[in-house]
Amino acid sequence: MQLNEEQRLIQDTARRFAQTEILPNIKQWEKTGAPPELMLKLGQAGLMGICVGPEWGGAGADFVSYVVAMEEISAADGGIANLMAANNSPVMAALRDHGTEAQKQRFFPAMTRGEMIGTFLLTEPHTGSDASAILTRATRATSGGDNFVLNGQKQFITAGRRAGVAMIIAVTDPGAGKRGISAFLTPTDNPGYKVLREEAKLGHRTNDTCAIGLEDMVVPASDMLGEEGRGLGIALANLSVGRIGVAAQAVGGARAAYEAALAYAQEREAFGKPIFEHQAVAFRLADMATRIEAGRRMYLHAAQVLVSGAESLKEASMAKLFATDMAEKVASDALQIFGGNGYLEDYPVAKILRDVRVYRIYEGTNDIQKLVISRALARA
Repeated sequence: MQLNEEQRLIQDTARRFAQTEILPNIKQWEKTGAPPELMLKLGQAGLMGICVGPEWGGAGADFVSYVVAMEEISAADGGIANLMAANNSPVMAALRDHGTEAQKQRFFPAMTRGEMIGTFLLTEPHTGSDASAILTRATRATSGGDNFVLNGQKQFITAGRRAGVAMIIAVTDPGAGKRGISAFLTPTDNPGYKVLREEAKLGHRTNDTCAIGLEDMVVPASDMLGEEGRGLGIALANLSVGRIGVAAQAVGGARAAYEAALAYAQEREAFGKPIFEHQAVAFRLADMATRIEAGRRMYLHAAQVLVSGAESLKEASMAKLFATDMAEKVASDALQIFGGNGYLEDYPVAKILRDVRVYRIYEGTNDIQKLVISRALARA
């Protein structure tokens, strides 16, 4: 597909930001994590509220603009792209679609400026893909006042420590099954919000991934997002959005690995000529470029289907499945082209391979994507 002028503008903005603000600092941030100032700069560039209206400080752009920006930031660093993704979707997307006017006034301006980062508390230690099996409870306070008290534990929470606002999915009516789950949007400075552990990860080292405890966390009923009992629907409504975004992240990571390998193959010599001139290397690069282009077209197609208002779950799952498998393959092939140097942290491909591996896991594992796709085929 051909991008329109607005989409190209946002793509160019994200690319310049990635090249000037992220790439020069990435080795240091791999050790220390991305600084809070970077979130402010992302906000100033219009990348922290891409699909939020200008009246709230956002760019007011469409979803295609968001995913092409996601590819550009991910090409610089997967962890920072995931911080940007968590803020844009699902948190801001859910606030846009289900929040009250008061909630939007309270959170949107700071989030679009990058002053406050959103985090999504869904996954728990005992459950990942089966979101309906969560155990976190939100019970009505007995001490008076219109409050809920939240207790439970969440795991694999992106920006769990640095976030200023949390979208929390909890059970409000244990006897109602899936219809007894609600969503809350509430600040993380609540004393009941506890960072239990910051995880040491294989990749995405520039962001914080945490285990979060909710210990007698008192939350006012006004912080409920949407209607009571509709929380699971709110959480799952953004499945297509999230999976297309992950496909874009995967394409960005794969592209970075391919570009590094191509440059290296044109410089590195063996047997008297650049290794690019050896067919084994040239053909590997040709396969890599083809897979990346296919992945990009799949995520853009899925984004177009979503924007059209049509059912996009199958297309999103296909894009996520293909692009994330592709990214790991391309990054591995890039490392092979670098040879022994590729195994060293002095070169970029080892880091990229670490970063892209998680794309096959989050937003629904690729085994789950195959289940979703097969069910869609059966319905057809």
